[in-house]
Amino acid sequence: MTTTSTTKILAAEAVGTAILMLGGPGSAVLAGDRIGALGVSLAFGLSLLVAAYVVGPISGCHINPAVTAGMAMMRKIEVRQIPAYIIGQLVGAALGGGFLYAIANGTEGFSASETGFATNGWGDRSPGGYNFGAMLVVEIIFTGLLVFTVLATTSKKFAPAMGGITVGLVLALIHLVTIPVDNTSVNPARSIGAVLWSGNGDAWQQIWAFVVFPLVGAVVGVVVWMLVDDDASLEGSMLDNSALREARDRVAQVSGTVGAAADRAGRALDDRVS
Repeated sequence: MTTTSTTKILAAEAVGTAILMLGGPGSAVLAGDRIGALGVSLAFGLSLLVAAYVVGPISGCHINPAVTAGMAMMRKIEVRQIPAYIIGQLVGAALGGGFLYAIANGTEGFSASETGFATNGWGDRSPGGYNFGAMLVVEIIFTGLLVFTVLATTSKKFAPAMGGITVGLVLALIHLVTIPVDNTSVNPARSIGAVLWSGNGDAWQQIWAFVVFPLVGAVVGVVVWMLVDDDASLEGSMLDNSALREARDRVAQVSGTVGAAADRAGRALDDRVS
């Protein structure tokens, strides 16, 4: 079995991330007033779905540093490959944002700084006026959901052909729920690719949050995945340490107690019905 070279990974991630930028933020910038939040959400999902089938066989189609972090934590990729993934994603995001800017700038009166150029934000920059706390919860929880879903598609029990459809649909779902809160990041590369061309100082001041909190969300997604998947073990991940082992064992004890109680209740119910 051959291993994909770091050059191929970098190139594939750059192409995939550029597709996401053109299809996702591109739909918001160029057609948002026509298709609305529903259309933009579907465009993000379709972009990821297309990229998954186009570059997935080469790099796995992370096109998101948070997904790469999650895959690395579960040792689904080698540590030495991480720079190729991240660099490819950032290059693709910058190129995709640049192509989008060139297209949008072709209409009279366009201003990236005034329109926001699909950047993310909270407070005055939130589409719905949501505060910092709401943004924090959205980026951690929904990035966790995305990473959890991606990890689920790597399971032996999961039909490989359905991977692209599943992650595309979950990204569309995430955008449907969270666009009003902070314009939805759950992807540091996507956020950086937009802010690079925005010319908006406020967007630059807030960009750190859309790097930090999605990465925190990746950890959440990994931890939840280890709780529900029989084949995922803490000892086999990069998160392995004594404190987490102790916490896991306590959760297992509580879960066992609850499960036993549920079994007893179920048997009692069966007896009454029969």
